[in-house]
Amino acid sequence: MQIDKLRGKELDQLCKAVLSLKDIEECYRFFDDLCTVNEIQSLAQRLEVARMLREGNTYHKIETETGASTATISRVKRCLNYGSDAYEMVLERVSSNDNEKK
Repeated sequence: MQIDKLRGKELDQLCKAVLSLKDIEECYRFFDDLCTVNEIQSLAQRLEVARMLREGNTYHKIETETGASTATISRVKRCLNYGSDAYEMVLERVSSNDNEKK
């Protein structure tokens, strides 16, 4: 994993902080304090790109709907194909949770 190079006390603290959040409102508050608006938008955009790639959408459609560059789309696709499967894991969980609430 690429992130292994960053492992340590500070990243552990960040991961524990994220895991401690109890609901969406706490997430909004935490990320509002932690990140710039552009950083938050970039993270959200990448997750949406992953969702759309997973559904088989074209680069053109993804670029049009999300505003993501082809470089961002390619990077996310590379992670989907050769990464740690975290996008798949998270998207499956979010989808399952959304279906349970319906």
